[in-house]
Amino acid sequence: MSSKLTLTDATLGSVGRLLPPSPTLNHLVRYLSTWSGTDKFFMLIQYASKLIIWALQKRAGGKSVAAQRLGKLSAVVSDSRILYRLWGLLPIFQWASALERSPPPTRRLLNIERLQSWSMLLYYPLEHAYYLASHGVIPLPAQKLLQIGVWSCRFWAAYVVLQLLHLTEDRRLLSLRTNALRKSARRRRSGSNAVDTLAPADEEWADVRARAQAIATETVVNLGYLPLTIHWSLEKGLYANDVWTGVFGTIAALGQLRAGWKATALPVPTKAPEPEAPEPVRE
Repeated sequence: MSSKLTLTDATLGSVGRLLPPSPTLNHLVRYLSTWSGTDKFFMLIQYASKLIIWALQKRAGGKSVAAQRLGKLSAVVSDSRILYRLWGLLPIFQWASALERSPPPTRRLLNIERLQSWSMLLYYPLEHAYYLASHGVIPLPAQKLLQIGVWSCRFWAAYVVLQLLHLTEDRRLLSLRTNALRKSARRRRSGSNAVDTLAPADEEWADVRARAQAIATETVVNLGYLPLTIHWSLEKGLYANDVWTGVFGTIAALGQLRAGWKATALPVPTKAPEPEAPEPVRE
């Protein structure tokens, strides 16, 4: 192909020439190409918009046209995210099956995850019923619809509490592993000084640090979800100002975006993550 720039090259190829190869853009496309990446991106829009709406209304001293439009966008995003979860039971079935064939390292983790899978097996049918009934697809009286929404969120709240217990056990196991690595390092320092004996330890320490960061991030995410699930599990709610929904939801969204961004960085991790449970159905 000729290196001379023609008029066709200058016009039709202008966008490509102006955009150099970008690892960040490649990473963004890779992340947003996953179902989880797209969901968490829209989750951030859904909850962060509540904070912006609150700020716009406060600035306007009441009603705001921009806030009303943003509220409609948030509602559309929320509705779409629930629609995309209509097949959510499938990965839960897969997870429950894998648990019995490749169990976690401790009996406590196994039972926690068993209970979590049961909470999601109860959550999803209720969420699906709530969503379809709220759109008039299946007939349900308003009071029954409210009860279904509340109970679905209670099962999700149970999942969140169990996940916090799971993370407590994860930290305990990580602490044991850290202590074992320290003892091993002391033995190596008192023995051979060969360089090749240090490489495996360095890799293990890097893995420990990455795991500690992942546990910290997931803890923040679930501490963001906890007040949301409690709020939606009560018929009268936990708080009156919807801005708190925006605060807690944004915290959870940012934490999951951070975790997902790291998980899709090259090289791609070989360990498959646990299936994600969605946040509650109510806005």
